[in-house]
Amino acid sequence: MSEKPFSATWPEAVSYEIFVQSFADSNGDGIGDINGLRSKLDYLHDLGIKGIWLMPINPSPSYHKYDVTDYYNIHEDYGAIDDFKRLVEEAHEKGMSIIIDLVINHCSESHPWFQKALNPRSNFRDFFIWQDLATIKKENSFSKSKTGDSDNTKQWNELPDQEELYYSFFWSGMPDLNYDNPKVRDEVYKIGKYWLEEMRVDGFRLDAAKHIYPDHRATDNHAFWKVFKAEMQKVKPDVFLIGEVWDDLEAQAPYAEGFSSLFNFDLSYAILETVKRERIVTASVFEDSWKTNQSGALVDLIIESESTFKKYNPAFLNGTFLSNHDQNRVFSFLNNVEIKAKLAASILLTIPGSPYIYYGEELGMSGKKPDPNIREPIIWSKTKDRYRTTWMNPKYNLEKNLKGAEEQLQYSHSMLNHYKSLIQLRNNTAALSIGSISSLELTPPDKQLLAYRRKHNDEILIVFHNLSGMLKGLSSDYENHALVWSTNPFETNKKLTLPPYSTLVLKTPKREK
Repeated sequence: MSEKPFSATWPEAVSYEIFVQSFADSNGDGIGDINGLRSKLDYLHDLGIKGIWLMPINPSPSYHKYDVTDYYNIHEDYGAIDDFKRLVEEAHEKGMSIIIDLVINHCSESHPWFQKALNPRSNFRDFFIWQDLATIKKENSFSKSKTGDSDNTKQWNELPDQEELYYSFFWSGMPDLNYDNPKVRDEVYKIGKYWLEEMRVDGFRLDAAKHIYPDHRATDNHAFWKVFKAEMQKVKPDVFLIGEVWDDLEAQAPYAEGFSSLFNFDLSYAILETVKRERIVTASVFEDSWKTNQSGALVDLIIESESTFKKYNPAFLNGTFLSNHDQNRVFSFLNNVEIKAKLAASILLTIPGSPYIYYGEELGMSGKKPDPNIREPIIWSKTKDRYRTTWMNPKYNLEKNLKGAEEQLQYSHSMLNHYKSLIQLRNNTAALSIGSISSLELTPPDKQLLAYRRKHNDEILIVFHNLSGMLKGLSSDYENHALVWSTNPFETNKKLTLPPYSTLVLKTPKREK
């Protein structure tokens, strides 16, 4: 009996982050919606996506919707609860899982909880964090430093005719919830269970996970997430929880016990800096930015992070990505050089982990902060694009400089087809999807040639990335290796070569294992 072909399953398979407002408009009001997204499920399925992460979909007064006013409903611009139920059902039928952004570090100042808490005698007062002015002055805690996930420096907010100020990590419109109050914790558990049981989502992306308690109470944060995970598992044993802990590996590691996965910010910066600098470097979160290590080894960083996380959680999955809704887009970070953006994608999709693609990366969308400019409408087609959203006037992604998805599908060397080809390769190759990674020592050493092995059972692949603008030659030792994938058309020569900024995947002959 022949062995069944490998097919990657989620969450090891590729996931796709969507800002619904900018994705697809089904009713012509200019705002993306759930039914518009439903109409594009075939596009995502064809791309090879097996997991969808939706940015906040709850009612909110802001365009980004990270300030929730109702945790049990859908924003009216996005549709109705029944629309969402149909989305989940249809996604599941196509073999795609759905996770939603669960924003429980804070809520909106317009949320009924906070509106009731404005009365100092209300039972909801203790749902939030309050402090009198004298104590704030004594502790000199009016301001805080900027962080990678927040430019806000003012954390205490005054109210008319009230002696106490309320705490908010991100801004005054998003007051932090008080997790020292067991009633708050119980309410949050109820919210999570509702979306798992009633809405049948597969899990959550947990926003601002390191800020549930202040930084000096990190152990309380770790403990909370372990309990939260246990509570969610009561209703869905295989619930998938991926956390946003915007910090370096050392600070992230203890959170692994309470999560299925964490976004690896160090690795994201390392990949992007490696491609931008055209040589192997590593990077790590530092204050409100990151720092690079010129002598670091990218593969060692991958191995170290996996090993560190799995000490806390043996089933942990590394959440890999290039950029997200809070960061300048990959294309812009790499100075709009398409071949480098393709190279970054090639690295992301050939290393271990659970990879996430930010919507539009597969088209080469660009954008730099402020935030609305990195969340612009996706272009589906240059003509008769009935699904394109018009809620904002884009600055970066215009028809004159970006081909839409429909056009790119017709062009074999387009960014979209580059992503499709790589995702298909990953989905159908066990070594790339779930295999281990190890360094490949080159003789002589070359910091402009990133090389590693991927291995699963008897399958061993060798991956090469030429980081430079120069042609690179490979040892004749690889002449007998089978070609698996390459960026460019490939011919077998006595001495293999890699064109500038290209990727080559080879399979080791069985006799050489």
